[in-house]
Amino acid sequence: MSDPSSEGATATAPRRINSGPGVVLLVVYVIFAISAGARAVFQLAVQFHVAPLAYVLSAFSAAVYIVAAVAIGRRRRTLALTAVWIELIGVVGIGLFTVLAPQDFTDATVWSDFGSGYGYVPLILPVLGLIWLFRVRES
Repeated sequence: MSDPSSEGATATAPRRINSGPGVVLLVVYVIFAISAGARAVFQLAVQFHVAPLAYVLSAFSAAVYIVAAVAIGRRRRTLALTAVWIELIGVVGIGLFTVLAPQDFTDATVWSDFGSGYGYVPLILPVLGLIWLFRVRES
């Protein structure tokens, strides 16, 4: 006969930030950190004179992705929430700016046109991240 108190505890135990869908979020954030970071490093080193604002913003987005990935991986929910909120504000703000004033961006950033160059994943990712982070417990 099993202990009913242990069954109830496992059935209702809240998930950790880096379990289940959190693992998928972590992997996507790492991929975006690498891709945005590599792109930004190249653009800043070789093409800075072409579109400095766009390239600095790409580097900033890479930094946000790195912070989000590390926070999720180390189960730092508050830091992850902060990074994901910054990401959402950034992608919406830069997305609006690039749509309303495209002449100010001679080259695209990761967040340009709401992440259209990346299949809109930069817009969808923080929404999914926030949903997940609000559903998990503080670790």
